[in-house]
This record gives sequence, structure tokens and C-alpha cells, in this order.
Amino acid sequence: MKAARARLAQTSSIAVAITLLALSPAAGAQETESADAADGDIVVTAMKREERLQDVGATIQALSAEGIRTARVAEIKDLATQVPNVDIKETVPGALPTVTIRGIGLDDFSTVSSPAAGIYVDEIPLASPGLMSGNFFDLGRIEILKGPQGTLYGRNTTAGAVNIVSATPGDSFAAFAKAGYGNFDTFDAEAMLNIPLSDRAQLRLGGKTIQQGRGFWTSSLLEDGTPGRRDLGSRDIWLGRIQLALQPADGLDILLKAEGERSRSEMGVPQFNGTYGQGTPFVPCAPVLAGRLDNSVCVDAYGYQNSNENPYHGDWAGRFPYNVDQVSLTGKINYSLGAVDITSITGYIDFSRLYHIDVDATPLQQFDYDENEDVRQFTQELRIGYRNDLVDLVGGAFYSWDRVLGDNTNYGDDWPLVFLGAASGSGKTNYDQVTRSAALYADATWHIADKVDLITGLRFTREKRHYAGGTSFITASPLVGVNDTFIDDTIRDSNVTGRIGLNVRPRDGLLLFASVSRGRKSGGFFSGFTNNDSQLLPYRPETLTAYEVGVKSEFGHAVTLNVSGFYYDYKDPQTFVRFIDPATGLSVQKVGNVDSARVFGADIDLILRPTRGLTVSGGFGLLDTRLSSFATAAGVIPAGNRLPNAPATSFSGKARYEFDLGPGLTAAIQGDTRYASSAFKEASNDPLISSESYWLFNARVSLAGEKDGWEVALWGRNLTKERYVVSGVNLASLGIVNRIYNAPRTYGVELSFRY
Repeated sequence: MKAARARLAQTSSIAVAITLLALSPAAGAQETESADAADGDIVVTAMKREERLQDVGATIQALSAEGIRTARVAEIKDLATQVPNVDIKETVPGALPTVTIRGIGLDDFSTVSSPAAGIYVDEIPLASPGLMSGNFFDLGRIEILKGPQGTLYGRNTTAGAVNIVSATPGDSFAAFAKAGYGNFDTFDAEAMLNIPLSDRAQLRLGGKTIQQGRGFWTSSLLEDGTPGRRDLGSRDIWLGRIQLALQPADGLDILLKAEGERSRSEMGVPQFNGTYGQGTPFVPCAPVLAGRLDNSVCVDAYGYQNSNENPYHGDWAGRFPYNVDQVSLTGKINYSLGAVDITSITGYIDFSRLYHIDVDATPLQQFDYDENEDVRQFTQELRIGYRNDLVDLVGGAFYSWDRVLGDNTNYGDDWPLVFLGAASGSGKTNYDQVTRSAALYADATWHIADKVDLITGLRFTREKRHYAGGTSFITASPLVGVNDTFIDDTIRDSNVTGRIGLNVRPRDGLLLFASVSRGRKSGGFFSGFTNNDSQLLPYRPETLTAYEVGVKSEFGHAVTLNVSGFYYDYKDPQTFVRFIDPATGLSVQKVGNVDSARVFGADIDLILRPTRGLTVSGGFGLLDTRLSSFATAAGVIPAGNRLPNAPATSFSGKARYEFDLGPGLTAAIQGDTRYASSAFKEASNDPLISSESYWLFNARVSLAGEKDGWEVALWGRNLTKERYVVSGVNLASLGIVNRIYNAPRTYGVELSFRY
């Protein structure tokens, strides 16, 4: 693994350096967004063909290139601020985003797990959550598809799909350069250069860097644990992309892409909360017994007490590296023969990272982990599209192979009650997982009558997953003994998923749709720290059947209103659970299945354009989720618990006003907001790590010279300094609950040029 990381580091650095060197003389900006796109008439490829967003009979939100830029959507986690009924938490600060759509998501932190919401970068699915922490730059658009996508998309899309689409080479010269500075000593710069090499060849180069000198977190301890102020969470990130588009013959288009990332940053850290009474180790304090946390009263087993009310301040010792090296290669070939389109998409990703997690968040190394991970994946898709007056047909075959390798060292040197003070660490977890998936699919839109379409789709998938791994203890322990764990097992799954739907267009600008669709997410293995073989037993696949009706309507140019309602029948949902190890009496963790769940909900999206230059948009998400009964360490939990990361109400709103200040000079004022009601973070609905309702407010003010192509902007995010729990880990039986919070207020200025 070290050799692989070194190879990746060298390759990534060269790729990024070449890209940025090529960009260095450029001064310009992205092509301005077309008027149609700015008015909300965005063209999407969610159904594997170009369609106007309002003509697709499904619930889809799309962010244009300009919308991504002005809202500063820079990472996957930023999408939650823009789209209702979407929740994105980070299980580990900065490293493991979990996307939940309409209450359906991955309730696990393992890199070997498959996300329930498929994330696709230029039509390449990301096999592991570890691949989802990258930064965005030079994008064409982002599409969020809600509901199971069991026909046209690859593996494991019970929740939906997120399509991240890069801006592609164009046939005219264009350039873009942007630099900004913000609080926490943050400098970021981005550049793009589009060069037409000939009538049949175009080159596009893009690059980005983020240099953050101070992180969001401040520790009262130095690295060696002695007193002293120290900032944590710095970032040193470089990204680069090279794309070459070729049209060697009429009807033949080839797009080749290579991109790399190199990060030498620091992890974020959670907040510590004690759960024992002072002077009474292993006896819960009164607040915890009442279902709440209170650091003025509660301590851990060593009597450590957190005196910091601010969750970004604490007593963290040690180093917190976050190092990433990644290279991605993509090749897309499209050949058009009149009514027939043949498309081949090939992708390869080589990813490696190292990071440190301080689970206990105390000055001691009670539950600290060093993670080394390698992910390699290869995907190949071949599809054929055909159109005539009767049918629009898309059919194809898909194959993927991925391997996830990891070794995880757990440090418990200062936890003698459990680990006897092992000087070199307490345990080591290793895992090696190889997954192969193959599928055949066909999707047809039948034009059965004037303005009436019938949609049918079917997909057959076969998957094989082999896992070998477990935990080895370095020393014996009176509580966990010498119970080394290991499993070498293979699971297989063959399934049929699909959809049937009806689209009716009573008039121009009005679409009524109804659909029944089914998605399936394969089973898998838990790769966390284990001391019981039962934790390693594979969990079963989950299946979701969705029933949805909706309307998409336009009233001239001034009003766009889309409404959809849905019901989900959810079988064998996969979730993170705790149970009692009969050998030790300890609470242990694993991923398992609940028998069933059901979800009711609605999405409402409204866009208003009351006057020239003013656009107001808002989206409401409503959810009612209910799990069946299931067993945990605390006993059988009766039916009725809510699904994790599923706020009952969510809202995203934005207002933007553009106006002229003089000849060739324009200004814009933009504000956006996000509301989410309270939510639980895991299936047992633990109140100690739940989140309360919150509002976020962001704003941007800009001044631009249209003729000269420059823009200067001031921006701010989380202006009211709102704090809410993003995720957490409950180790209350061992004296600890950690909680991860959202980012504090950030603000800055940026200057950009375009040509």
C-alpha cells in the first residue's frame, strides 16, 4: 500500500503540475451561462439522453454551472444546502460524506460499503464512500435524481443518483481565472483554458488549489499533549484536469479525460461529551440518564471533563493528517448513425489516503485510529440509443470491478481497563474486498398517443463480493480477551429491477407523471473494529419499491411549479446497530438489517421571475418515515422509529437580483437559506447524537464589468453562526459521546476574469 501511495502521489503531482503550468498565462473565465439555463430551462441527461428538465417525468433538481459557482457548491456536502429532502452528513469530519435522499441513505462509515445514493462523475459510478470527498471545479451542471434508479444506472441506487457533470471542451477559445481569500487564512484559486486545436479537436485544461492556513478547530494542547494553542483542520489541496475532444469522422465523438488530486491536509475533530458521574466511573451521570448531555456535570472514566462550550474548541493531542492521492481516467466514445447512437464509457480510478481519527476526542488515546485505504475501480458501459416516432429506446450492458484495501490501527494505550496499556497499540483491523458487478438493461419511452408516453424499463444485475478481514488484538484484555476476529467469505446477488410510468402532457408547459420503480442495494460486510465474529457476518441486500405521482407546470416565463408525492415500500433496510456480545457483555457494533420500513413524502419546487433580473426559488421537502421493530443492545425497539438523517421538514430557498449600475457595469445580490427540522442520526433514534432544527443563511454581493470580463464578489456562509449536530458516536457505556458539528461562519472576497 505504501508503494501504491507513493506511485499515486508522484503521478497526481505531475498531472496537477502540468495542468496548472499550462494555465499560468491564462486570464479569463468560464463561458457565461446561456440565457435559457439562467431562466431555469436546463438541459439534463438524467435519462441518458438530452432532455429539457421540465420534460422529464421524474423528480430531478439540477444546478447549472452558474448556480454552482455563485452558491459556492464546492463539495458533495454542500448540495444539502441547495436541495430539499436531501441530507448529507460527514461520519468523519472531511472524509466520509453520507448522502441521504428522501430518508434513504447509507447508515455506516465503512469504506467497503456501497452508497445507497449513487454518485456519478461524468457517468462513472463511485464504488466507495471514500471516493466522495473530492472538491468540485469547472463543472457543467449537477443533477440530483430522487427515488430508486434501478434501470439506467449502475449499482445500488435505492435512494437516487447524483450526476456530477464536468464542463467539456468547446469549439471556441475561452479562459477563466479566479482567486479568493477568506477567514481562517484561506486562499483558493481556480483556472480553466479551452483551446480549439482544429475543426476536429479541442483541449480543455482546468485546475484548482485550496490553501487554508487555519482550521475550524482550536486545541488547548500541542501535538505532544503539553499546554499550548494549536489550530487543526488546515488544508493543502491541488486538483487538475485535462480533457481532449476529438471528432475524427462525421458522427464520431471521442472524449478523453485525466484528472488528479493531491491533498496534504488535516482532519477535523469531534466534540467530547462525558457520560459518567464525577468520581463514579461506569455509572451514568444524571443528565445522560435523562437523555441529554451536560459537560458541566459529566466526565469520562479518567475523570476528564470538557470545559469548552464551543464545539470547535477542545483538548486534542496528537497529529491529524489527511493525505489523499487520486488519479482518474475516463474515455467516452459516441457514434451516431442517424436514429441510432452507440456509446462506450470506460473509467478507471486509483485512490489512496491516510488519516487519523480521534473517536474519544479527549487528550488521551482511548479510541484513536490510523486509517490507510486504497481503492481501485474499473467500469465499462456500452449502450445503444434508438429513436423513431413510436419509441425512444436506450439499452446496454454494464460491468464494474473494484477492490478496497485497508489497514486500521486502533490505539488504546491510555485505556488500561480495556486494553492493559499496550505500548504499541491495542488492535489492528485489515480488510481486502473485491466486488464484481455486471448488468443488462433496457429502457423505452413509448409514444402511445399524442402527448401520452408510456415508460418501461428493466435491469438484470449480478454481483459477487468477496471479503477477507478482521481485527487482531496486540495484547490481551480482561474485557475483550484475545478474541481475534477474521472472516473470508463471498456473497452473491442476482436481481431484477425496473420501472413503469406514464407521462401525460395536457398542454404545453404542463406534464403529469406517475411511476412505479424498484431499486436494490447489494449486501456487504462491516469493516470496522471488531471483537466478535458475529460482527463480521454479511448483511442482506435491501430492496425499495417506490410509487410516485407528480406534476410539472410552467405559466409563461414568470412561474415554474413542480409537485410530487411518493410512497416507499422498503424491505430489509441496512442500518448500523448495536447488540450485546454474550461472551463479554459489552455493547458491540455492526451493520445489519431491519425487517422493513415505509416512507411517505412530497417535494414542492417553485421558481418565480416577477421582474427582469429577479429570480426567487424555493423547495419544500416533507417526510414521514417509520421503521419496523428491531433488536439492539438496549433490547427490542418497537416499530415506529424514524429513519436516520430524515428530517420531517426541509426547505431550501434562494433569491437573486441582477441590475445595471451603468454602461457595461452590473451588480447582483444573492441570498440563500436552508431549514431542516430535527433528525436522528441512527436507527435507534438516540437523543444524545440527534440534531435539533436549524436555519442556515448565506449571501453573495458582486460587481461585474461585462465588456472587460471581470467580477469582484463578497460572500458569506452560515452568517448567523448556526450550530447543529451533523453526526456522532455514542460510546456512553465507556464514558464517551462524540458529536460532529457543521462548519462555523465563513466569509471572503473573490476576483475573477473571463474571456
